[in-house]
Amino acid sequence: MDSLPYYLQTIINGLLAGCIYALFAMGLTLIYGVLNFVNFAHGELIMWGAYFLLLALAEPFALPLYAAVPVALGMTALLGAGMDFAVFRHLRRSNRLTLLIAAIGLSFFLRNAAQLFWGAEVRTYGFEIRPGLRWFGVSLTPQQLVIIVISFLCIVGVYLLFFKSRIGKSMRALADNLDLARISGIHTGKAILWAWIISSLLAGTGGILMAMDTNLHPEMGVANLIKAFAATLIGGVGNLWGALIGGLIIGLAENIAVLFISPGYKDAVAFLIMVLILLSRPFIVAGERTD
Repeated sequence: MDSLPYYLQTIINGLLAGCIYALFAMGLTLIYGVLNFVNFAHGELIMWGAYFLLLALAEPFALPLYAAVPVALGMTALLGAGMDFAVFRHLRRSNRLTLLIAAIGLSFFLRNAAQLFWGAEVRTYGFEIRPGLRWFGVSLTPQQLVIIVISFLCIVGVYLLFFKSRIGKSMRALADNLDLARISGIHTGKAILWAWIISSLLAGTGGILMAMDTNLHPEMGVANLIKAFAATLIGGVGNLWGALIGGLIIGLAENIAVLFISPGYKDAVAFLIMVLILLSRPFIVAGERTD
């Protein structure tokens, strides 16, 4: 009975991590759904979103948190739109392999640029860790409560945007058929731009929330891209709400796994799940069976 709070805390931690992974996965699957390619530079949007907040909080800007967060998210959105404008817009009609190579190259460039500016050491925002709320032996810190609230607001915002707005309908039309959407008079360039902005905002928000609860470093994007991709595979590639469920599953799986294995192997859980899915459902990325 004494171990019950420990198990409950593990589940809560898994759900908290899953909320962040869900934001990563929803941004990743949004670009896939609209443009039909996997953006392997999505992890760097996660990482740069976290570092943009660090930049806004530090000297010489030293903005208060309520002002620094919108600035950081705005810069992340500009970075995402700039990635499309500088690289992917010119490769729109290229095959998936070309897009994949371009995305991987861009990922390496952005990761090394961050390391050049900020160094390779682990950093934190330096926020004071306040005592958490406790129920039945389970603790929730203020940062973790913020993760829950912000994740919920992001999910509601994505739902309203996609199903209650004109731009959301345009993006769903592009996901169904890009050429038909263009012929139908939909401003495809505007819809694609909004897809990049929303995907970048989800990545940046998740990166900031993760850095607030843990820390930030230039390699954080790579590890979390694997988790986002695994979540996307669980929910079905291109399925926005499946990505949400997949993120929660990955968060729970890796935290529950810590009960049985060393915490140092926690990041390998998402990779293992991804490999098992690809082995059992090899058609999921290509969109058709390969056997």
